[in-house]
Order: sequence, then structure tokens, then C-alpha cells
Amino acid sequence: MMSGVCGMKAEACEMKRPGKDAPIGVFDSGVGGISVLRKMISLMPNENYIYYGDSANAPYGDRSDEEVLSLTENVFDYLLSEGVKGIVVACNTATSVAVRRLRGRYPDLPIVGIEPAIKPAAKNHEGGRIVVMATSVTLRRPKFAHLMESFRQSAEIISMACPSIVDFVEKDKMNSQELMNYLTKKFAALGDRPADAVVLGCTHYPLLKRCIGQTVGEAIKLVDPAKATARRVMAFLKEHDLLNEGEGAGEKQFYLSDSTDTFRFVCQKALKHPYEPEIIDIEMY
Repeated sequence: MMSGVCGMKAEACEMKRPGKDAPIGVFDSGVGGISVLRKMISLMPNENYIYYGDSANAPYGDRSDEEVLSLTENVFDYLLSEGVKGIVVACNTATSVAVRRLRGRYPDLPIVGIEPAIKPAAKNHEGGRIVVMATSVTLRRPKFAHLMESFRQSAEIISMACPSIVDFVEKDKMNSQELMNYLTKKFAALGDRPADAVVLGCTHYPLLKRCIGQTVGEAIKLVDPAKATARRVMAFLKEHDLLNEGEGAGEKQFYLSDSTDTFRFVCQKALKHPYEPEIIDIEMY
């Protein structure tokens, strides 16, 4: 455990600056953040990683802002106790609710969130029709409304609340007919005019690219912000002089708040290895 770290809810907190070989913390409400971790490992294979999936409380998209903030603070407490040098909030819902506050509390800690990739979608499909799939919490935040308004002159932007998709992933129903029926119904509600691009506004959604692609058609571009997020993490670490200079593959540790068979399947599919997570009750941190 890292010394010199206190809980998020304390009035003051002193942090010991970690070294370059310290791990990067990656956090999601469940297994969706693996889609972001995959891109980070590809870009920075020598870095060490600690992944925490709050599967016991997934999905965050159905929770109140107060609940999401409290859960995110708990995860930060845990990751900081493990001595991470930066934290990637690989959850769109937690990013929209908590990241601004967390950055204010930890101004010297590299914190990278993830947002729906509306900007590149609008830039590459000017004048087109862009559908943004996201959780209800993400879509109702003022920050998302501002982001949409910023690009309304460039493209027609339509928000599509899809909170149930997280459950399909977490409950290992990624190849089910139930999921296909759900997606078909969602996109049918848009009418006859097809979308030019679909923004995957939740880190769980890229794990369902095949199913979403089958529903909307192969000609429709699916926009995943994971690669751009990985590049931002690398730039942020470089700015803070925290890039790992070691050689060889870094270590990877995985923790969940509840067991799930889906995690091993997703790791095998995305990371080419069936990693075994340790179950951690972060309420004790």
C-alpha cells in the first residue's frame, strides 16, 4: 500500500509523488473499460496497469449523480492507496459526473476521463446525421448538452439513451437475440433516414461493435474514443514526466467488486488472455 494517502472525503490529503514505474489506474463501472485498457496497452505496452471494475454496482447509468460521485470517490481512494501515478476514468458516466470535482481535489494527479467522440464524428461527417449512443446519466449532463450544441452547425446530432446495453455486457448476453432485438428497436425509432455515423458513448459499447454493426449496416461508421483517450493518457504522463522508461511488457493487475464470468471472456477477446481478477471490497478503503 502507498503511504501518505488519505481518503477522498477527508478535509485535506497529502500525496507522495509516485515514480515513473508506478502503475496507471484504470477504472470503470464494470468490464467496459477493458476496451480502453486494450488501446492503452497497445500504445504503452511497457507501462504497469491496475484495472478496477465496480461490477457490484454496475450499471452507473441508472444511478443518481450523488451515487455515481460517491462510488467514484471510493474507487479513487482504493487506487490511490495502491500507489498509482495517474487515473483513467474509463467510464463515460463517471467522467461526466465526477471528473471535474476530482481534478479540483487532486490538481497534481493526472486524471483522464472519456467523452463521447462527437467532435471527430462531426468533423468527418459534415452535414451528416450522427447518432450518439450513451447512458441516461451521460446524456442529461449539462456538459453533454454543451458538447452537442457546439457541433449542431456541423451535423445533425441525435442522442440515443441506451442504459440497458451495459446489462447485456455485464450479464454475458453479448451474443443474444434479446440484444439484437433491443438494438433493432432502438435504431428503428430513428425513422427511415440512416445515420452516417454512430458514436459509442459508453466504454461497454465497443465490446458490442459486431452486433451494433449488424444492426445499422456495415456502411455506417462506428466511432470509438478509446484510441484517442489512450493518446491523451500518454501525452498527460509525458507532460508530468511520468512515462515509464522500462523495457518489456508491464505488469497488469485486475480487481472487481464482484465476480463475473463476463470479465474473463472480455479479457480473452480484447487482451488475448483470460486474466483472473481479485475481488476487492473497496468500502474498507
